[in-house]
Amino acid sequence: MALFPFSFSRHARSLHTIHTLTLIGALIVGLGPWATKTAQADIAKPKDIPSDSFSGVQRIVAIGDVHGDYDRFVATLKLCRIIDDKGSWIAGKTHLVQTGDVLDRGPDSKKVMDLLIQLEDQASKAAGKVHALIGNHEYMTIAGDLRYVSDGELAAFGDGPRITPVGREPACSVEKYRAAFSPQSKYGRWLMSHNAIVKVNDTLFMHGGLSPRYVRRKLSDLNQAVRSELQRPSPGSFGVGSDPEGPLWFRGLAESLQDQVTQAYLKELAEAQGAQRIVMGHTIQDKGISLRAGGKIALIDVGMSRWTIGGAPSCLQIERTGPADQLTVLR
Repeated sequence: MALFPFSFSRHARSLHTIHTLTLIGALIVGLGPWATKTAQADIAKPKDIPSDSFSGVQRIVAIGDVHGDYDRFVATLKLCRIIDDKGSWIAGKTHLVQTGDVLDRGPDSKKVMDLLIQLEDQASKAAGKVHALIGNHEYMTIAGDLRYVSDGELAAFGDGPRITPVGREPACSVEKYRAAFSPQSKYGRWLMSHNAIVKVNDTLFMHGGLSPRYVRRKLSDLNQAVRSELQRPSPGSFGVGSDPEGPLWFRGLAESLQDQVTQAYLKELAEAQGAQRIVMGHTIQDKGISLRAGGKIALIDVGMSRWTIGGAPSCLQIERTGPADQLTVLR
């Protein structure tokens, strides 16, 4: 049985998405006060709240889902001029955004996290920044849903093999793996020190998407809600991080939408969040990074992991040249 309410069939998800976005106007008008009250209730304020908005950034590089494929991730970082052959940061003041789902499926998530931890430190010293966002698989892992953890990942932490096929809960000891992602552990603390959403210049980055239900919510409230839920992980809980329309799961913007719906959404996004563009992973684009609505909607999960579809290593580069941004897909 699925532990979160996201195991809809594709057909059911599509119907749900279409219904949601068709009613976008009504939802947007009515959610403001309710959303604010909900966001302010029950959110534990962490001692060190990471910034989620940044301005004056000249170069941004965004990379989608990694899913345990360290080699493909390294190849992408080199392609996008983030690291050298020794794995060291060479990108100066660049902001690197990895939109979540480092974990699961492939065997080398631990190596990917260790590299990101290293790059965070190196980037900071060069006046750059690494934003490793919380994706749905990070949320699942911390909350105790291990259906998609691979034998290789379990072995990296001293557990496994899983016995059951991927897609079902492991039928082996996972005590060490769970401990490695507890709120008190190195990797648990590291993941929970991150955001689910960041805004760099006037571009929003997240794993899934910002649905009409959440488009008026403050980024800080959404990020704090996700972190608060992970501080008290429970597989059966429901919140921002497990909501199918939440920023870790929503696929509606990856659907084929009528132009008037897209334009209405983008107008509301600009008014509510001051954002002119939204960049997301989560939904695999088998033909490579997809730029829609004149580059205002970017879908960057190319399924690069060899444990998904093995898409070509790719990234989205956003360079600020005067008042305009230049978007380039590197692959």
